[in-house]
Amino acid sequence: MIDVQGLKKQYGDVSAVRDVSFSVDSGDVFGLVGPNGAGKTSTLKAIAGLIEPTAGAIEVDGRKPGDTAMRKRLGFLPEESPLYEDMTPRSYLRFFADLYDVPTDRANERIERTLDRLDLDVRDRQVGDFSKGMKRKVAIARSLVNDPAVLIYDEPASGLDPLTTTTVVEFTRELANEGKTVIFSAHDLYHVESVCDRVGIMRDGELAAIGSLEDIRETFGDIEYRVYTDSKVDGAEQDGDRFVTTVGTMEGVETVQEQTRSAGGTVLDIRTRESTLEDVFLEITGGPD
Repeated sequence: MIDVQGLKKQYGDVSAVRDVSFSVDSGDVFGLVGPNGAGKTSTLKAIAGLIEPTAGAIEVDGRKPGDTAMRKRLGFLPEESPLYEDMTPRSYLRFFADLYDVPTDRANERIERTLDRLDLDVRDRQVGDFSKGMKRKVAIARSLVNDPAVLIYDEPASGLDPLTTTTVVEFTRELANEGKTVIFSAHDLYHVESVCDRVGIMRDGELAAIGSLEDIRETFGDIEYRVYTDSKVDGAEQDGDRFVTTVGTMEGVETVQEQTRSAGGTVLDIRTRESTLEDVFLEITGGPD
């Protein structure tokens, strides 16, 4: 579990993070999103114990960030994760397993199982010869060599091809299903929407919205109904050989239906469109990333 209360981080006169509070339960994936400069990375680094908060309290798996016991229970994947390129995946991962005092037999089994799941078959070639996607898979495997209870993934699929991205996103969901606590930060909001149980949207160092996707949509999003008819009614637009009227409420839908019947026409179809996370993100942050 992760618990963050009143987190603040000041860099000189710049307030990078201001009074941020949230918690993530075991088995959940919490998405942390926001425009560049919103304070996401500072928040993640503070949770991981890589920077000292200016104020606030953080607990990771019941321990304070930076505590040695906490570090053994944490897996952190930064957005940029350089590897030792003269090592092979196996030697690289065994090296980190040794740092965590993982017994050799257990480490070898865990490494092979994780690389199998990530579809990384090349394991005895130098990492420096790998593509970006293959390197990212090695970095993800590194975050798991100590079998952490808590994972922090900052842009885990950044710059990857669609197939590799799908593998990474599905793998993240599987880790949560195993009971791990996961914070998942990404610019591609489709991936956040597909994998996260709850989402926090940051803006100017603050949490502008937090909750389940359904709660956030209900508070900040819209529902749009498109009613297709074979006769023209008030506000309808031509759409091929039929007409479409866009309304925002069920009362509006009923009005279109009544007008269509009065005109001797027929309602052909009614389609509903809810705001996506990207729609809500743009509404809250005021523009594209």
